[in-house]
Amino acid sequence: MNRFVTIFRKEFTDTIRDRRTLFVMVVFPLVLVPLLMTVVTNMQMSSMKKAEEKVLRVALVPNGNAPGLVEALSARSGLRLVTGVSADSVEAFIARDSIDAGIVIDREFDAALARMGSGTVRLYYRSSDDYDMVKRRLTEVIGGFEKKIVADRFAALHIDARIVNPVVVEEHDIASMKEKLGKTVGGMVPYLFVIFCFMGSMYPAIDLAAGEKERGTMETLLTAPVSRFQILLGKFAVVVLTGILSACVSILGVLVALRRMSQMPPELMSAFMGILDIQTVLLVLSLLVPLTVFFAAVLLSISVFAKSYKEAQSMISPLTIVVILPVLMGLFPGIALDPVTALIPVLNVSLATKEIIAGTIGTGLLLEVYASLVLLAGLALFGCARWFEREGTIFRGV
Repeated sequence: MNRFVTIFRKEFTDTIRDRRTLFVMVVFPLVLVPLLMTVVTNMQMSSMKKAEEKVLRVALVPNGNAPGLVEALSARSGLRLVTGVSADSVEAFIARDSIDAGIVIDREFDAALARMGSGTVRLYYRSSDDYDMVKRRLTEVIGGFEKKIVADRFAALHIDARIVNPVVVEEHDIASMKEKLGKTVGGMVPYLFVIFCFMGSMYPAIDLAAGEKERGTMETLLTAPVSRFQILLGKFAVVVLTGILSACVSILGVLVALRRMSQMPPELMSAFMGILDIQTVLLVLSLLVPLTVFFAAVLLSISVFAKSYKEAQSMISPLTIVVILPVLMGLFPGIALDPVTALIPVLNVSLATKEIIAGTIGTGLLLEVYASLVLLAGLALFGCARWFEREGTIFRGV
């Protein structure tokens, strides 16, 4: 045990001296993550505010119809009506960014309304612009005009408007704010945790095996009066520790970012802080421990096989995509935690984390996720130990 502790202390000291490891493990999640989240959120909110306050240039082609709608559009603040544009050229004007939208009223609009029929209003816009704010703002005006027509028709026919609404639906949403946020934004939390867990393990794994081979100190370490398994275990423990620390620092980074979002409503802030309470965080971290063991075993196996630091980096870097894809799959609609997905590595952690944050995780599925992760971690560690015992692996290319 003392020999293992000695090796662990030696490897951990070497690891924290490496600037790249410290940057990925501490600086990036603690400084850059809050900064990026704050900047992106503020930019998005600023863009939405500008889109709401923007004066829209709307080409109006009334064709001598719908004076009520023309009046409603003229009275609406934030709209500047552009006349003299033909119906055939509206799309071209929008494409050239000369106008933001166009409204063309059918020539038979008033005649259709007089017959108690439906008149046609064509709304032209570019859906990719400003979060569809153009469509929403103009649809609101047209919808208000339509409600007035309906009310006038009912009044003219002396009919109670409630006759067309025989069923009144009273919605009672029993989902808590924590559950709603957990289902909507909970998918992004495991994305951060898993990625930083992997990245926090990656650089120490490369440095403690391939890097040590490149520096020529691996042979010296192997001559020490300790078994190879103890040497591997010491390196392995450091890689696991850095991965867990990186995930913990990323959680702290998320909390710092939330605290800096001054524009967020207090009730929403309270809900966000509620989904990151200590019990939830500890439960999520308990999932990351066996996952980090799996990452560490795979990364150390590759690093031991590589002849140099550069070769190990080139072999391990593509694995980032392999890790990201299952996490992103957890964001897709229709993919939920079930007895099958609970067995898929990384994806099960993503889905289970989302359920934990929402407070809807089932005990049986959670235990299945734990069992699959522990089994996978054990197999990976066993394979890594066998791989480390081979002379041809350690001294490959020498």
